[in-house]
Amino acid sequence: MLFLVFAAVGISLSAQNIGVKTNLLYDLTSTINLGAEIGLAPKWTLDLSGNYNAWAFKNDKKWKHWMAQPEARYWFCEAFNGHFLGLHLLGGQFNVGNVDPIIYPSAEGKRYEGFYYGAGLAYGYQWILGNHWSLEASIGVGYERQHYDEYDCPTCGEWRGEGKKNYFGVTKAAISLIYVIK
Repeated sequence: MLFLVFAAVGISLSAQNIGVKTNLLYDLTSTINLGAEIGLAPKWTLDLSGNYNAWAFKNDKKWKHWMAQPEARYWFCEAFNGHFLGLHLLGGQFNVGNVDPIIYPSAEGKRYEGFYYGAGLAYGYQWILGNHWSLEASIGVGYERQHYDEYDCPTCGEWRGEGKKNYFGVTKAAISLIYVIK
């Protein structure tokens, strides 16, 4: 199936059409992340990023998660340069406990464990910094569906039930440093 997708868009896999990247915003949150982008056609690329956070913090706070986020991109001028629009998917798992309310209105003193999936549209811009380096900024909005179990406290606690949540809003935010392989 993947072969058919590549054949349909006339892929040309040359080394100058590959970029390896890290999202500096995720780095600020101590989330390990890595992405790769490959050119499919003169104005089309496929970006795949993943991130992982396995750390617990002081006062039993944790925002453990992993996520994968593939994105098909259309570039207005040429691939890897200037403005682009993207269509992304996302999915992963989380284990969140004792954090200030961000996504869940009552996450303090509780723990949520579950999985999520969704899709969104993104806009971004990439600046060429040199022969091998680029900087990219992008923002995406879309839909995310979450399925979770709720527990009484961040590290232990009695199971309180299960829930589902629909989220509409920001599904991607990135300032990425990119190394282009030539």
